[in-house]
Amino acid sequence: MKKQQGFTLIELIVVIVILGILAATALPRFIGVQSDARIASVNGVAGALRSAVSLVQAKYLIVGSSAATTVTMSDGTLVSIANSGVPTAAAGGIGNAMQTGTGGAIDGYTIGYGTDPVTFRPNNGGSATCQASYAATTGIVTTTTTGC
Repeated sequence: MKKQQGFTLIELIVVIVILGILAATALPRFIGVQSDARIASVNGVAGALRSAVSLVQAKYLIVGSSAATTVTMSDGTLVSIANSGVPTAAAGGIGNAMQTGTGGAIDGYTIGYGTDPVTFRPNNGGSATCQASYAATTGIVTTTTTGC
């Protein structure tokens, strides 16, 4: 009697077919994870924007000067403000309020300073329908995540 050494061709083909079926059913789930991650990231930036605006407005109200054009935060950061203590659309306004760093940048995001609303779009998949927007005239933050 001869002992079997290894797998037969049929057994290998059956295993490859089963792995192919599993891969075909699992692949769409992994593709959806990238979109979910972008949506979560945009929502996180929107939450940070709302917090930054609230902190600047609170500091503006505490100082009590309606003629102020800047607010000095507790760490010494100067934030340019407009009406009612709302940060301006510039990097020195909402950018400083978010403490974005050198040149008003956030890692992984393209920011449209100087326009109203200011847009925060992810670099990978950041279309006009995947962004957080900050309206400098009102201080309102909105998100659009349909194209993420």
